[in-house]
Amino acid sequence: MAKHCPELSLLFHALADPTRRSILTRLSEGPARVTDLSDPTGLRLPTVMRHLSVLEEVGLIATSKDGRVRTCAIVPEALEPVRTWLDEQRAIWEARLDRLEAFAMKAMKEPME
Repeated sequence: MAKHCPELSLLFHALADPTRRSILTRLSEGPARVTDLSDPTGLRLPTVMRHLSVLEEVGLIATSKDGRVRTCAIVPEALEPVRTWLDEQRAIWEARLDRLEAFAMKAMKEPME
C-alpha cells in the first residue's frame, strides 16, 4: 500500500476545485490583487476569500497587504509533492504497460496449438 502523505492530500483537495485552479492559472502570469482575482469568477468577494484561504493554507499562494490592497502570488515550489507523486505513478504505470506489451508480443510469437 502506498504511504500516506497528508500534505499531498491537502494539495489535491485544494487543486480539486475549478475556481481555485483558475485562480492559480491567473497567478501563474504574475501577482494579482484579490479584487482582480474575484472579478472573472462571478463569485462574491467572501467566497473568493475562502478559496484563497484554502490555497494559502496549503502553501500554494502567498498574500501580502499594502494598506487596503491584498495581493496574491503563486508559490510554484509548493507543487513539488504533487509532481513527485505523479512522476512515481507514471513510472509504475509505464513499467506495467511495458510488461503487458512484452507479454502480448511473446503471446503473438508463440505458435497456436
